[in-house]
Amino acid sequence: MRLDLTPYRRSTIGFDRLFDLIETNARNASDNYPPFNLERVADDRYRITLAVAGFSRDEIEITAQQNLLLVSGKKDDKATGPNFLHVGIATRSFERRFELADFVFVEDARLNDGLLVIDLVREVPEAMKPKSIAIKTGQKPTVVEDKSGETAQAA
Repeated sequence: MRLDLTPYRRSTIGFDRLFDLIETNARNASDNYPPFNLERVADDRYRITLAVAGFSRDEIEITAQQNLLLVSGKKDDKATGPNFLHVGIATRSFERRFELADFVFVEDARLNDGLLVIDLVREVPEAMKPKSIAIKTGQKPTVVEDKSGETAQAA
C-alpha cells in the first residue's frame, strides 16, 4: 500500500518528521519477524515484548539512540546441533526498529522463556513540564523614570 502524503506536506509546517515516520512504517509493514506486542503499562510507561524463541542473550543486541530503539538478533552459524528433520522455529537474523518519542528511555530489558521484554519510561525534564503561574493582586504598577526624563509605567 502506497501512502501519498504530498497534499498534507504542502499545507502543514513542522510535521516533516511525522510524515517521514508514517511513510517509513508503511514501507516496512510487511516485515513481521520477530512478532512483537506494544503495551501501555501506565501513563508514562510502555512495554515491548518480542518473541525471540531460539535466541540466547548473547545473540541479541539492544541499542538505544535518540528517538530510536534498535533490537537485532544474529544467530551463531557455527553452532553445531542435532540433525533436525524439521525446523519450525525461525532463527533467522532480524532487526527491529522502534521510533521513540522525545524523553522516552529504556528502563529495563529481560529475556525469559523466549520472550524479550523491554520496559520504556517517559521522563519529561522539570524545565519542560507545564507550570502554573500565580496571579498577583493588590499592588498598583510602579512608575519608572527613564534617564531621558520621560516617565513610563512598568507593567
